[in-house]
Amino acid sequence: MSKVIPDPPYNITNPFAEDKRAEDLIKDRNASRRALDFYLNPEPANLRQPSEMFMVHPNIDSESLLAHACESLASANVMSGNFANALNGPQRSTALAIQQIVMLAELSVNRALDRVKPNGLGIV
Repeated sequence: MSKVIPDPPYNITNPFAEDKRAEDLIKDRNASRRALDFYLNPEPANLRQPSEMFMVHPNIDSESLLAHACESLASANVMSGNFANALNGPQRSTALAIQQIVMLAELSVNRALDRVKPNGLGIV
């Protein structure tokens, strides 16, 4: 026994089928365009204004910024070392780990400060 009509039929006799496919194609294109715009072209309306309470002046040179960062890290290093001396056990180990991270950051800032030209013209 052989089938005369293929399953499903090759030609669709519905006159609205092409319109439906065109609508689906337009919907798919619009959805993909919205998705791409969402990820690749975000709207700038959501930009937040920075707080002016603790604001660094935009015209400060790099040497001054690095010097202040170095002094702050040195102070944090001393404070964490003093705090670790008052602790015992795992808390002491945690405080010493924090001190080591601060010390490594201080060394990095010192290295960057060594590369800055003293006249404030920029990085060497």
